[in-house]
Formats: sequence, structure tokens, C-alpha cells
Amino acid sequence: MPKTILLTGATDGIGLETAKKLASLGHTLLLHGRSQQKLLQAKELIEALYSSAKIDTFLADLSELKQVVELANQVKAKYSHIDVLINNAGVFKIANNLGEGDLDVRFLVNTIAPYILTKTLSALMNENSRIVNLSSAAKAPVSIAALKGLQALSDSSAYAQSKLALTMWTLQLAKQWADNTPSLVAVNPASFLGSKMVKEAYGSQGKNLAIGADILVKAALSDQFTGMTGRYFDNDIGAFSNPHPDAFDTAKNTTLIMAMDEVLTRLDVKI
Repeated sequence: MPKTILLTGATDGIGLETAKKLASLGHTLLLHGRSQQKLLQAKELIEALYSSAKIDTFLADLSELKQVVELANQVKAKYSHIDVLINNAGVFKIANNLGEGDLDVRFLVNTIAPYILTKTLSALMNENSRIVNLSSAAKAPVSIAALKGLQALSDSSAYAQSKLALTMWTLQLAKQWADNTPSLVAVNPASFLGSKMVKEAYGSQGKNLAIGADILVKAALSDQFTGMTGRYFDNDIGAFSNPHPDAFDTAKNTTLIMAMDEVLTRLDVKI
């Protein structure tokens, strides 16, 4: 049965490859991007490949948290149900790494924006729905001070911390949510895939993007991920695995979620 799937960061890299694969399977796609031109190009490309593709587009800068809330509101206004949310959008290196409230853009885009979308759009989902959060092999213990904008980090540290933070709240929310809520999984799509982000960060062409797209499609649709809420899939080994130990630390996870909620309150972002 065709599903309705929201995919963030869908205009290039793993996101675009994932969108093409999902379109080939006949699903309705809600594609997010932060460039109207690139969104239209992605839509036209997919429609040229699959003439019957059903595609809607949504524009938002995920480093602006009120735009993230507005994105969720626009989806809720047009759709009464979505089957899958894939929080794919991410950033490693950027010219100005400080965003609103002097927060690091890596935490804004990679950690807090997916948290907002997960919390708000879960209202459109049921126990058969899935939320797939794009984690990474790169993880480092999270500095709450850095998340709150009180400590500067290098690009690699900010990225690694933001991805562990994403994994931590994914596993924690999965434990807290009731049985009739969507499943939550964190997925490392594989290391050093050939995305623009990897090329900019490491100067490497990277591995075939299809490796990452294939596992995101499986996470969204396959029986392999049924009943796996609160789990971490490591595509470097092709199996469910244990993430960084901090993701199992309830006290640290709770502190992280409280810190994100404090950031939202400080920035007057209501979810």
C-alpha cells in the first residue's frame, strides 16, 4: 500500500537518492529543502524519471526553529496522516556556524529541528508509522553547555556531538512513548558516503550514495525494522547494534531533553 512520507534534506545527496527510490515504489513524497530552486529541480527530476510520482514540496531553513514549527504546521494543514518521517537533513561545515540565539548550527539542524518535527508530527502518526532519524558513526559525548550556545566547538566535535544527541533523544522518546505511537529508530547510513557534506568536510568523493539511500528506504518500509523502536541500526556493519553508551543513560538523556526544551523556551519556540 502506498505510504505518505516526509523527507527532510531531499534536494541532494542521500536525501535525493532516497526520494528517487521511494518515488519508484509509488509512495507519496513530501520533500523538504531550504532552496526553492533546488526543491523544484528535485521535483522535476523525479517526475521526469517517474511520470506518476506524487510529490509535494515544503520550504524551510531548519536552522531557524520557528521555520521548523511552520514546516510542521504546513504539513499538518495539508495532511491528516503521514506514515513515515525521515529526518535526513544535516550539516557538518558552514561558513557561519552560529545561528539564532548564538546556538551552533549543527545542534540546531542535526539535533533540535528533528526533535521539533518528531514531537509535532507524531500527532499525524499511529503505531504503524515510523520516524527514522539519521545518525552517524561519528559520535562524541554531548556538552550541554555547547548545546545551549555557551561553549564553542570545532566542526568535527559539533557534528559528532549533535549526532549523538539525536541518537540519545531518539532512544529516550521511544522508551517514554505509549504503545499506540510511531516507532523511532536511529540509523547510521554508512560512513563516508559521497554526499556534498562529506566532500566539503573531508575532500573525499566517498562511497556510493545508494548505500545510504537503500538503508533509509528499508528503515522506512521493510519488515526488518518492524517492532524495532528504540533501536540503533549501524549500516557500517549492516545490523542493529549498540550506539554510544550515553544513549542508554536515562539521566543523561533526560538532561539533554530538558536542555533542548529550555532552548525552545528561551527562543520562544512553541511546539
